Amino acid sequence: ALGREEGGHAGALLRAARTAPAGQDVDPMADEFPGTLENVIEQRSLKWVFVGGKGGVGKTTCSCSLAVRLAEVRESVLLISTDPAHNVSDAFDQKFSSRPTLVSGFQNLYAMEIDPTPEANELATVDGEEDGSLLTDLAGAVPGVDEAMSFAEVLKLLNSMDYSCVVFDTAPTGHTLRLLQLPATLDKGLLKVLDLQQTFGGLMGQVAAMLGMPGMAGADDLFDKLRDMREVVKQVHAQFCDPALTTFVCVGIAEFLSLYETERLVQELTEQNIECRNIIVNQLLYLDSEEPSKLLQSRLRMQKKYLQQYEDLYNEDFGFHLTKLPLLEEEVRGVESIKAFSMNLVRPFFDTKLDAEIDTGERSDLQSVILENENLRRRIADLEDQLQCKMASMSG
Repeated sequence: ALGREEGGHAGALLRAARTAPAGQDVDPMADEFPGTLENVIEQRSLKWVFVGGKGGVGKTTCSCSLAVRLAEVRESVLLISTDPAHNVSDAFDQKFSSRPTLVSGFQNLYAMEIDPTPEANELATVDGEEDGSLLTDLAGAVPGVDEAMSFAEVLKLLNSMDYSCVVFDTAPTGHTLRLLQLPATLDKGLLKVLDLQQTFGGLMGQVAAMLGMPGMAGADDLFDKLRDMREVVKQVHAQFCDPALTTFVCVGIAEFLSLYETERLVQELTEQNIECRNIIVNQLLYLDSEEPSKLLQSRLRMQKKYLQQYEDLYNEDFGFHLTKLPLLEEEVRGVESIKAFSMNLVRPFFDTKLDAEIDTGERSDLQSVILENENLRRRIADLEDQLQCKMASMSG
């Protein structure tokens, strides 16, 4: 995947060019890209912030920490978990539901957990339509529309609320990409359904009246609601493609599979015209002793290898902010722990420390090699002395 047209250095430069403001050239030598998320926090125009990546890389911790930092500069912030295996409640040590709930210890930070893949009976009450059998049938007739309609209801709810910023704690990559495609899926599906209504609407009403089908008789009201829903989704989709309103923060770790999936995610976001300029490399190790174990040294070398590849792909030359976060001794859980960890988003934990400490392990290996070379030199010198003695005795 890294060799595709959108991948590698050329792809990164292309992505930077696409997200640059109109009329502004991309400067590949620009150096105003610090390794923090300050650019997200300071961009007051942002309405939607998505945080995603491979499973198990710490997306929830990063999204909760980012929401905490945003709450310090915004009037109101909503954190939404769209992962069916919700972890936001566990992270804040507080139970959340499908309705916004104020996070303990905050006056302007709310959280909620939703499932964007509803069961059929959940669609029966969309927009208060108690009989929703027709809606359920229509949703089942167009692949992906049931999921998209549920997400559309969430978007309508969010639009009716006055939150200055919404942070999405998303599911692993594949689910997230499908979620971001839902507005387009719904738009296409509803367009097909509305075309049918225009073609057969009058006939449907007559048949419903003749056969005494109340659910069909109310079809016109239902189609009006679908039109309204389509307009809302089109507006939100346009906002998702606006870099002034939406950005995506990719979270990964310094391992091959995570790096591969991060690049795949960045490429897919680029194809969908969704801005992505921030990459977080999480769970980085650092030395806390002068004599690290062989296992720790091995993991440090592996992380440095893949961290270098992250830096090659997502550096400031291509308009990316690469933020490095540490692996801590204890889990980040509870409001105070999240507040403390969130400082790493604005104040680099790894400045020159990471390279220096990783190099410590390499210096240890280098010292062993030097000592071995010294022993070999002494051995060679001894052999040379013995050879000279033998040659002297033979010449005598």
